[in-house]
Order: sequence, then C-alpha cells, then structure tokens
Amino acid sequence: MLRKTLYGIVILLPMMGGLAACDDQGPMEEAGEEMDDAMDSSSSMFHDGPMEEAGEEIDDATGH
Repeated sequence: MLRKTLYGIVILLPMMGGLAACDDQGPMEEAGEEMDDAMDSSSSMFHDGPMEEAGEEIDDATGH
C-alpha cells in the first residue's frame, strides 16, 4: 500500500511541476486578454455626457 502511494507521488510530482511551469500563452489566451482589455476600455463610453447631465438637471428643476 505504501509502495503504491510512493509510486503515485513520484509519478504525479513531475507532471504537476510541468503544468505549473507552463507560462506560454496560446492564441486563444491572447485573444481572451485582448477582449478583456477592450471591455475595460469601452466601459468609459457609457458614462453620461454633458448633454445628458444638463437634461437631468432640467428634469430635476422642473420636477420630472
């Protein structure tokens, strides 16, 4: 029983080290990061502009 456990550990440790050391990004990973960056930068497009803010101030002043 102990021998099987030790063999399993000896076999799994190099595999785990190889997966942890995999740092190269493939094309899909790079595309995903580009999409994340695009979404982060596009969120500033949805803020109220000066005309929207002026309209809201008029609504508040007139009670609408």
